[in-house]
Amino acid sequence: MRKSGLTYAVLLLAAMLVSSCSKRVQPTSVEAKDPVRHYFPILQGQKLELMFPVTNTGENPLVIHEIQTSCGCLVADRKSRIIVPPGRTQHIRLTYDSNKNVGAVEHTVWVYGNILPAGVLKLRFDVNVVPDAAYTRDYEELFREHNLKNGIVKELVDGKEAEKGYYVDGSYEDARQ
Repeated sequence: MRKSGLTYAVLLLAAMLVSSCSKRVQPTSVEAKDPVRHYFPILQGQKLELMFPVTNTGENPLVIHEIQTSCGCLVADRKSRIIVPPGRTQHIRLTYDSNKNVGAVEHTVWVYGNILPAGVLKLRFDVNVVPDAAYTRDYEELFREHNLKNGIVKELVDGKEAEKGYYVDGSYEDARQ
């Protein structure tokens, strides 16, 4: 009987220690300055530095545990965890590399943490990426690339009758008659 009482006391003490060590951070409210942005056009290959100030407007500390971006061309400069005390502001820094994008581009950043109401803060931006005129390929270059890719170049150079060693110009034949 004495053994079971001691076992019960040890289990109760262990449960108290475990429950006191694992504190759960309560949700808090946040505010992002200009969470939806429209940037002026940039040239393809330029990098765009973005900074989104996020203010903890609640009473509990804000713990950001993950930042996800909609594209690999958008990289968040972050530590593993970002903790923002109540009433303070933390900047989420992002670098957008426009090297592989052309035209109207829209990206989203999801910030996960103890954020009210759903645990996520969504940041969005769009920009028009303009190709450099010196590197824009014209129709002939695109047509040549298509033909190279599909093996049509030999036919264009040698003609369909290349295996005969000659070709017949229809207009020449018509002129002789």
